[in-house]
Amino acid sequence: MLTIPAAAGASVDPGSALHAYARARLADGSGVPGGAVANYRAALALDPGSTEIARRSYAQALLSGDRVLAMRSAELLDAQGMLPRDGTLLRIGDALTRKDWPGARLLIDRMVEEGNFAFLAPILRSWISIGEGRYAAPVIGGKEQFASLAQRYLDEHLALQAIGQEDMAAALPAMRRAIALRSSDVAALRLNFASQLAAQGEKAEAMALLPDGDANFIMARADIARGKGPKGRKALLTPAQGFARLLSRLGADIASDDAGMVLGMRLSRIATFADPQGAEAHIVAARLLTAGGYPAFGAEEAGNVPVKGWYGGLAQAELVNATAEAGDRDGAIALARTLASAPGTDAERQVRLGRLLADAKDFAGAAAAFKAAQAGYDTNRVPWTLLLFEGSALEQGKRWDEARAVLERAAKLAPNEPVILNYLGYAQIERRQNVDEALALLKKASALKPQDASITDSLGWAQFVTGDVRAAVPVLERAAAGAPDDPTINEHLGDALWTAGRRYEARYAWNAAAIYAEGDVAERLAAKSKEGLKPEYAAP
Repeated sequence: MLTIPAAAGASVDPGSALHAYARARLADGSGVPGGAVANYRAALALDPGSTEIARRSYAQALLSGDRVLAMRSAELLDAQGMLPRDGTLLRIGDALTRKDWPGARLLIDRMVEEGNFAFLAPILRSWISIGEGRYAAPVIGGKEQFASLAQRYLDEHLALQAIGQEDMAAALPAMRRAIALRSSDVAALRLNFASQLAAQGEKAEAMALLPDGDANFIMARADIARGKGPKGRKALLTPAQGFARLLSRLGADIASDDAGMVLGMRLSRIATFADPQGAEAHIVAARLLTAGGYPAFGAEEAGNVPVKGWYGGLAQAELVNATAEAGDRDGAIALARTLASAPGTDAERQVRLGRLLADAKDFAGAAAAFKAAQAGYDTNRVPWTLLLFEGSALEQGKRWDEARAVLERAAKLAPNEPVILNYLGYAQIERRQNVDEALALLKKASALKPQDASITDSLGWAQFVTGDVRAAVPVLERAAAGAPDDPTINEHLGDALWTAGRRYEARYAWNAAAIYAEGDVAERLAAKSKEGLKPEYAAP
């Protein structure tokens, strides 16, 4: 076991478990998980009885993708009755990869007793039955606890299993329901279903899943048309691969809430352990690791997917995001341009490029990309979000007349979208144009979304600009209460309070705004706090 040195000046053997553990904690605290995991590995080897080392080794192994260390630390924690609940999933995945069906069933029974992931049991037991050669479809009773959670994933696995059983009558409707239910990774799901159908000789059904001309499906369609690719039983999913898909989807769903990001990342890593060759598992892991603040790991996961394979474009999109988050904006833009210029490029690729260009202050390039994203839509069916993106880029690029036309078109297509009404109204208020019409837009936006602090601020500022200070102050106070850290809102409130004669409170609001303000705004706030509100110091 680890022991603490008796005296502060005592030496520590550089080869000791304590020294390795200290290095690991230092690397961990410095945000270098790759360095941390190597030292946790060394510390665990030197002191396998330490629960603390095993616990931290387990967490870092999942984060960094070290399957061997994850399994070793899980075994030690399990022996001491301290294995986290996701550790049971790790062990289930290991049993499935080894085709230990009895062992996997015992672990699933344990998972049910533990409760956290019990709703996965019917689907996992069904995959095991395929491995055992006596298939039993998953059945989820409506009265079972968390049955609605299990239903969320059921159709995808019913479809995949039915394809493997050559039961197309069951597979096709389940497949359609799964695609309709999926809100993310739809392209990957279509590719997955298409590959399984093609392996069973269902060429027409496979092709029907992949829209013609879409960059994400061009290679797959060409391969299926030529009859290229693995066929028969060897191409169908194994229980371990089915498990990996289930865990990837669960991880992505859990991570959609910030509070679930850590667990989502861990589940996505466990999925890659169970299916190391599976593109979908690596794509999901790449996305979650990048979103969770580990873009280097995200880039590694994206790099595990062959660029020239069916899923190459989807993985490269995740690499763009990871590259940008890692600070290489130029590299991210270059890769995003390549993806956006590919034959059959879709709106998502253009929007990704547009956002990167906007972040780089290339508003002309961003507007062009957002405009290009609209190419696949009829004039009257363009999504309002694309018009908002384009209008925003044009407005920030000081092309207001063009921006206004685009934003008005968006407002016409979506007259009850508060985000559009707010942007169009506030932009005109800033320019002191069409003030009455702009105020009407902002009143409508606020009525549609009264709890939105930004929209409330826009309304209050419009009231102030139009001379209704008495009405503006309580509205701006409500906005500041909803977003106390927002420098723009606090500056607006300060200006209104000063004009209303509440000068002590005005300085308080300006000082609050100054905490997060930068550049010219910070200088303007400092001048106001010292000299009071003058025309040259007024907020724009």
